[in-house]
Amino acid sequence: MNDSTLPPPDLPPEIDTSPEVRSLAIGDLPALMDLEQEKWNDEQAASVDELRRRIAAHPDLALGAFCPLTGRVLASLFMRPVAPDFWRHAKSWAECLEQPVPIRTAALFGISLSSRDVAGVDALLLYFWPRALKGGWRHVYLGSPIPGFHQWRVRHPGRGAEEYARQVRSALPADPQIRYYHSRGFKEIVCVKSGYFPHERSLDHGVILRGTIPLSALFPMWRALPLESTQRVTQRLTALL
Repeated sequence: MNDSTLPPPDLPPEIDTSPEVRSLAIGDLPALMDLEQEKWNDEQAASVDELRRRIAAHPDLALGAFCPLTGRVLASLFMRPVAPDFWRHAKSWAECLEQPVPIRTAALFGISLSSRDVAGVDALLLYFWPRALKGGWRHVYLGSPIPGFHQWRVRHPGRGAEEYARQVRSALPADPQIRYYHSRGFKEIVCVKSGYFPHERSLDHGVILRGTIPLSALFPMWRALPLESTQRVTQRLTALL
């Protein structure tokens, strides 16, 4: 994901410019396609039909962050339930999407996260956190490209993606994309897969990352609380994200 922002215009201090987050609807498809085409190439971007199916299949797991002034979509997030070991049975991103939905699971797979504003991503995560706690979700998996791999491989011929993906500098992942997701809670590398997704700078490799939703081990407590109470608790604990 390649985030870019422009300086906001000068606005009266009483106007709240925080992104608005809500579940996505079919009416959002034109705006979502605009974001897809901005952030992904023709081989990577989802089609209108694919986006429509994602929304229809799991409407509570299809979220968007919008600019409150213009209504422009700032970020989108699509997820689906998966078995905790789904990644063992899928060679590629496309096969991850084809894994059967288990009857019971606490794991989600992030189908895609697209953004033109980093504040939109943060707003999505803050919005989803209390709802994830109420829903009993514990882990979120996602696939990340490793855009530094191509250049690193030129300097280190014969060495592999597994070695590259697990490199750290100052206790943080060396690859910029893995480091970005690490800063948002996806700290565990589950596996590295060749042919995962078409991405030239990654030599088509991908890394499956796992994030643990903070405080999700206390699910019985969250299940008993109203959503509003859970939201108040998480708002006070945003530093955990």
